[in-house]
This record gives sequence, C-alpha cells and structure tokens, in this order.
Amino acid sequence: MDTGAAAFSSRDLAEKDRIAVWREVYGHTILRLDIEPLRDRAFEADIQLRALPGLKLVSGTIQGTRDRRTRALMADGNDDFGLAFNVAGISSVSQCGHDVALGAGEGVLLSCSDVGAFLRPSPSHYVGLRLPRAPLKALVPNAEDLVGRLVPRTGTTDLLLSYSQALLGDESLSSGALQNVAVNHVFDLVVLALGSSRDPSAREGGLRAARLAAIKADIAARFSSPSLSLETIASRHRVTPRYVQILFERDGTTFSQFLMSRRLEDVRRALVDPRGRERPIASIAYDAGFADISTFNRAFRRRFGMTPSDMRAGNVRRH
Repeated sequence: MDTGAAAFSSRDLAEKDRIAVWREVYGHTILRLDIEPLRDRAFEADIQLRALPGLKLVSGTIQGTRDRRTRALMADGNDDFGLAFNVAGISSVSQCGHDVALGAGEGVLLSCSDVGAFLRPSPSHYVGLRLPRAPLKALVPNAEDLVGRLVPRTGTTDLLLSYSQALLGDESLSSGALQNVAVNHVFDLVVLALGSSRDPSAREGGLRAARLAAIKADIAARFSSPSLSLETIASRHRVTPRYVQILFERDGTTFSQFLMSRRLEDVRRALVDPRGRERPIASIAYDAGFADISTFNRAFRRRFGMTPSDMRAGNVRRH
C-alpha cells in the first residue's frame, strides 16, 4: 500500500537545472512556497516527506534559501497551520508581524493563509508538520493568536520531534486505522506543545505513544550491546524502569520481548544473506547482542520453529 512517503535531494538534479527544478517541483508544486536561493550562499537540500490522513510531515536539511509563502501562492486557498521546528543549525521566520530566530529544538506556528518567510543561510535540519485548520482550532481555539510566535523547546516538543521523525520512516503504518491513531497522537502532542488550556490529562495517550516510539528507536539503534538493559534505557530517557515496563505492557509486550525480537530479527537477516554464508553462527549471535549461545539457540527455535543452522541451510538450498 502506498504510504505517501517520498524523498528528494538536490544532488540528484543536474547542476545547471538544480535551482529551477527545485523551485518548481518541490517549492511551487509540493510545498506551495517560493524557494529563493541566496546569491552569496551555496544551495543544498535533502528532504523526506510523508502524507498521512489529516497530517503532512517533512524533515530534512537545507541551506542557502529564503522560502516565502506569497500572496500569489495563497490563491490556492490552503489555510492549513504549519508547525516548523529547527532541529539543528539556525533559521529565522517572519510572519504576522513577528520575527523569530530559532535555536535547536525551537519551533514556530505558521499559517498558510498569511504571507511569511523562512531564512536559512547556513545548513538547517528541520521538521515541519502541516495540520488542517479546523481540527487544530477545535483543540487550540487561540491558535491564530499564536501564529508567528516562538514555541520553546520542552520535553513535549522533544517528544513531538522524535515521534514525527519516527513516523516518516515507519513502514508498519500501512493501514488507515494505524495511520489515524498515529495522527491523533501527533495532535495530542501539538496541543501540549502549544500550551493549550485544555485538560492535559486528555492528551496523555499521545505522550505515552511518543515516549514508547522514542524508546523503541533507541533500542533499535543499540540492541547489539550485550549490556543494554531496562535500567540503562530508562536512565537515558529520564524515566523510571517501571514506567518503561508500563509503556510496553500497554503495547501488548515487554521490554525484554521487544529487545529479544529485535536481536533475533537481526540474526535472521544475516542468516538468509548469501553474502554471509561462511560467517560463524555464534559470531552473528554475539554481534547481535547475545551473550549466551544456549539462550540464543532456544530463543531462535521458539521464534522461527527451526534452528539457526536449518534456516541457513534452507536458504542455501533455495539459492
């Protein structure tokens, strides 16, 4: 199923056409922005996009541009809100009489129905969300008063950023039902990030989902370390071990099961890779984070219904 994801890089374009194509295809057609390269700065851009029901996400690195929402482009009638965050580097925004310089982790609420401009002279890594006006105003009635104003960095905005970036590459969101759940979680976090006066307890689900997504991403990046534990993950995310356990329990699993599954899947991929036929199975298991081969063999057989040797032999026969 099409997940509405795409990636673009200015390096993929012929140098002589790079700016013109980027302005027309990415700027005018996709984002509905006039992207103007700065004369005294090098232009480069790499972006990743994803469209979900009622939410559009973009993340990437860009430098040497002034991006403007002009009156001519506003003729498209789009009145969405945008929430733009500066992950790294420095960028500045002007809209509705406000000029904001964004530091790391800081954001700004934008309006597609008002003229405005982004200035990114040096490399800026950013994350942007585009949210339909009516649903956001239903949750944040004063949203229009917040346009052009700084959204400071907080624990909530950090979660929103990590969750949004995880969604950009999450291939498991193939069904409309799962996508709707993810979008609802994003809206929950946006409401908290904007300081809504509504009861924050109603938004707790979004915080839990974002924390769990961040923890799972951390485990996926560190699973090969034999010393990775519930306690070290909890410490890294500044929560208690019991809180991490609760997050996984509500997801229908446990920390240990998730970690074991990630390690076993890494071994499985290595065993079916024809390029690694001569690599010892014990070495593959150790590299995936297993400290005990007996434990690994039992877990592998329970998961896949065969031994590691059988899986490798079956793959060899197929090739």
